[in-house]
Amino acid sequence: MSANPDIKAPLALKGRVLTFNDVRDPGQYDYWEKGCVVLENSHISAVGEAGAVAIPDAAKVIDCGDDLILPGFIDGHVHYPQMSVIASYGAKLIDWLNAYTFPEEAKFSDETYAKTAAKLFLAESLRNGYTTNAVFCTTHPESVDAFFTEAERVGLRMMAGKVLMDRHVPDNLCDTARSGYEQSKALIKKWHGKGRNLYAITPRFAPTSTPEQLEVAGALYRESDGVYVQSHVSENIDEINWVAELFPEADSYLDVYNRFNLLGPRTLYGHGIHFSDTDIAMAVETDTSIVHCPTSNLFLGSGLFEYEKLNNAGARLALGTDVGGGTSLSPFATMKAAYEIAQFRDYSLSPFAAFHLLTLGGARALHLDDKVGRLAPGYEADLTVLNLNSTDLIHHRLQNVDSLADILFAQIVLADDRAIRATYANGFEVYKRDE
Repeated sequence: MSANPDIKAPLALKGRVLTFNDVRDPGQYDYWEKGCVVLENSHISAVGEAGAVAIPDAAKVIDCGDDLILPGFIDGHVHYPQMSVIASYGAKLIDWLNAYTFPEEAKFSDETYAKTAAKLFLAESLRNGYTTNAVFCTTHPESVDAFFTEAERVGLRMMAGKVLMDRHVPDNLCDTARSGYEQSKALIKKWHGKGRNLYAITPRFAPTSTPEQLEVAGALYRESDGVYVQSHVSENIDEINWVAELFPEADSYLDVYNRFNLLGPRTLYGHGIHFSDTDIAMAVETDTSIVHCPTSNLFLGSGLFEYEKLNNAGARLALGTDVGGGTSLSPFATMKAAYEIAQFRDYSLSPFAAFHLLTLGGARALHLDDKVGRLAPGYEADLTVLNLNSTDLIHHRLQNVDSLADILFAQIVLADDRAIRATYANGFEVYKRDE
């Protein structure tokens, strides 16, 4: 799992090809039964019907047969230090953090421990077809260094940041407003824009940061060119009530971040389940992105996301696995849970909309839709190759099915990591399933 930047030979992948072309409309897509994607110098140079695509003489041609070639998947909200607490039993959000998450995250002051976790997390992400993630580290700068070092080695388009927490957490996870600012500033200088790395200023959530720390987080966002902000919002009713007690001057949980200048382009907020119409309007007007984390919301009993309402309002939306509150790094499990939650909200999330969220729609939420999420000339060469018949059950289900929508929906409901045939990042194969 590594990419050699000295290898410049082009690749041509032949197979079924699907790519969305509009950041808002999943109905705008190209699909070629016999397609071809050409990768040169870490970018896509050509895509289309196989017979119409000019393949360079020096290209290595890979025939993917009936497999489906898609843009690399995007995970808009995930905690790499929580791999060891995934599937921890029996708690709501706040209790879950105290019982499982905080004791595990305390271990990440050890850079060796952090490196091992980063390697595992990225290997599992690639096994599931993800090539771009928005990642929470811990309060320890060592956790950020470990993550970006491994992401850079593999050649991935990743964003991540040091978590900011200066209250209501164990002492071994606490920083201060000043140390959080200074450490984040140094990490931005060290990692942001280096290779494909992007930095995200990362207050965990409003209750674990003092007003002073949120103030300096907003200052970092304003003074650092092109950086991101990521946090949590309106995930759990008890959490929302706690925020109201801590910030009585704010009109809502989302308004807390607004008052500290932490909403705007390149800001990503996980969950956003319990939003008022005013909150939705604020997210849209400030160009703030909301990341739907369906398996986490179900597992922790947090609530049912209102996809239709936010989407119709024009909000930037992505899907997030939210491991370890989320129960799986599988894009299929995540899409399936999103579909099921939408059903409870009397809305049917189409398979095209689900895969759009996983690719170009997610790229729009991350303000990267000019770089990733689409198979088109000039885009970065991140791709996922999907075996559409990865199990006997799926093969049986797809007999006599010729609708692309039905094929995609069967993957959402029935597929797992066995369906990921290969993952490409920056023009290189970084994962191949051992058959």
